[in-house]
Amino acid sequence: MPPVPRRRVVGAAVLALVSAVAVATPLMVAAAPTVSVEQLTEALTCQCGCGLTVANCNHPNCEFSVPVRDQIDSMVKRGMSGPQVIAFYRTKYGEKILSAPTTQGFNLLAWIMPFAALAAGAALIAITVGRWRGSSPAPAPAPAEGANGASHDPFDAELRRRLERELRDRI
Repeated sequence: MPPVPRRRVVGAAVLALVSAVAVATPLMVAAAPTVSVEQLTEALTCQCGCGLTVANCNHPNCEFSVPVRDQIDSMVKRGMSGPQVIAFYRTKYGEKILSAPTTQGFNLLAWIMPFAALAAGAALIAITVGRWRGSSPAPAPAPAEGANGASHDPFDAELRRRLERELRDRI
């Protein structure tokens, strides 16, 4: 099988990268008129230090998640939309409150880099395998001939005869 041309490998890597970006870029969809408190609490990270979302904080009397859940519930009942609630907490606490990075600016790298790294790794593997298949083992060197036309054996002729004799005697 002939080695894979480099242009084909690079083309496949570029195609994989473009596909990854297309899949990673979320579609801009209008916010739904009704949003549940559960969805909003999943979108926010608890600030008590547990590292979980507000919805999943495992501290029963958490000083952060319990009041935030109640506050979000009252905001939704007053008619605030999901993006408005998220914007309120993002303004108050900064980007660290968000459980997932935004798809804007530098945070876009957090969405793209895993796919780009996967595509780069696949391209590297394809190039490496192509090189392995393209190379063939070096042929064994032929024994050199001496001045009188006899081949030079790297072993002494007497030692070779002795070895052959001992092998015959053992059999």
